[in-house]
Amino acid sequence: MRDRTNAALLALAHLGDREAWHELVRRHLRLVWAVARSFRLTRDDAADVTQATWLILAENLTTIRRPERLTAWLVTTARRECLAVLRTRSREEPADLHLPDGSPTPEDAAEAADTGTRLWRAYRTLPARCRELLHLIAHAPELTFTRLAEATGIPKNSLGPTRHRCLAVLRRRLAQETAR
Repeated sequence: MRDRTNAALLALAHLGDREAWHELVRRHLRLVWAVARSFRLTRDDAADVTQATWLILAENLTTIRRPERLTAWLVTTARRECLAVLRTRSREEPADLHLPDGSPTPEDAAEAADTGTRLWRAYRTLPARCRELLHLIAHAPELTFTRLAEATGIPKNSLGPTRHRCLAVLRRRLAQETAR
């Protein structure tokens, strides 16, 4: 099974081949988990996202238009599930509304928020390809260059130079943001 393509495994899994399904999960489980954890979800929420991603794949085995891009499809699906979890969590109220002792001063918090705001504003102006690459590099450092190339669609030998260019653009845009 290890030498079969994702398209062949999807077709076999649709026909009920458990071994094909297990091979799909084996190939992509670490990537789906890394995407979920990159959103800084709790372990339980990341596990829920991972499980939901596999469920969505099982429901869509025959509707995936480009099986050769299954890795990217799984990344996108996991991201959407993470965002759904975050939306749900943002509506929940924390039980304790008091700040713990030793928390930063309001000035420190404002400065950190301002710096973070400028960084994210600059980040959002990057092309989608750069945002995707930098996001995975920052939040899933355990990914190999091969997995990173599969997830982004960027050739493996182009990842380093592409990352360098993306970071250079981010630095310039952050400098512009800071100058405002």
